[in-house]
Amino acid sequence: MSSVSPWTNVYGVARTLIAFGTLSTLLATGTESLFLPAQGVPDYPKCEGPAAIGIYCVMPGANLGLARLLSILVLLVVASGWRPRYTAIPHWWVTFSFQANVTAPDGGDQIAAVMALLMIPIALGDGRTWHWGTAPHRGTPQGRSRGWSLFAWSASVVIRIQVAGLYFQSSVAKLSHTEWADGTSLFYWLRDPYFGAPAWISPLTDAITRTSFGVIALTWGPLVIEFAMVLGLFAKRSVRPYLLAAGVSLHFFIGLLMGLGSFAFAMFGCLVLLLRPLDEPFGWVDRLAGRWRSTALGQKLAGVPEDVRTRAGTGPDDTGPDDTGPDDTEAETSEKRPVPAVRSGPARPATDLAKG
Repeated sequence: MSSVSPWTNVYGVARTLIAFGTLSTLLATGTESLFLPAQGVPDYPKCEGPAAIGIYCVMPGANLGLARLLSILVLLVVASGWRPRYTAIPHWWVTFSFQANVTAPDGGDQIAAVMALLMIPIALGDGRTWHWGTAPHRGTPQGRSRGWSLFAWSASVVIRIQVAGLYFQSSVAKLSHTEWADGTSLFYWLRDPYFGAPAWISPLTDAITRTSFGVIALTWGPLVIEFAMVLGLFAKRSVRPYLLAAGVSLHFFIGLLMGLGSFAFAMFGCLVLLLRPLDEPFGWVDRLAGRWRSTALGQKLAGVPEDVRTRAGTGPDDTGPDDTGPDDTEAETSEKRPVPAVRSGPARPATDLAKG
């Protein structure tokens, strides 16, 4: 397992999706709507216990708008994929602060904070400039880089178990409610004036929920998919893409019908981490990243000198000596040492070669 690099665009895609979920809420919701008094929450932001380390509590109360702006900037950088090693902890701090300090967080905000925390061990060993690029370790990592690789792979296993447990709890807990067990729950949810389907699609959902088959399919279908996600922890690699498509479809329609957009993005990221092996990069991401690196701006952001960009004409690999794993620089240096020129003439004894 450790012979293959975990630092591919797979966890990069997941990081971006999870960051975008929190970012979308911050962009679409004003500061006064995020922090307001509510029943049982007389003071805001909430700063009791561990929540006191949140960015909205560390900064003075009069600067909640500034704290929100800083959070947006951090999440924009994280979503862009730049320097995951240095943005991992700020990403967790911002997502933790949001779910701990705002008045009414939802389940997606809590999931995003947990996933950002669990991805820290992976990101700290990632020396790439962008988390979209080619993995820095081609072959078996050596020395401390091997240790970082083992650390990252171990974290990925913990993440998969966490996500599978999340789906298991969700599917089993629903069955404890009569409406889910008898297949009628979505009839009530989709017709609820607050959580129900939006007006533009309600005629369709109303027509579907008028039939027994439609109600049962809409209610038990999500339960079947959620339990299938649990089995994804043990499924063969050839089966996982189908499970991933099913899970993404489920959360897409939940977001569409119930307005839970940020929750959907958080779960998209979780599904990628659960069902897409880290050592199987997304080909479409590689192609897009290659095109980006081939542009002058992409090369400039990757730190390639202008004269080199002019001569090369193509995008660089973003795994230079400063962007490899923690201790791969020695291996790269040895690979780049010039090869002595072959001299003509009589053969020299081995002792002479050693001396010269």
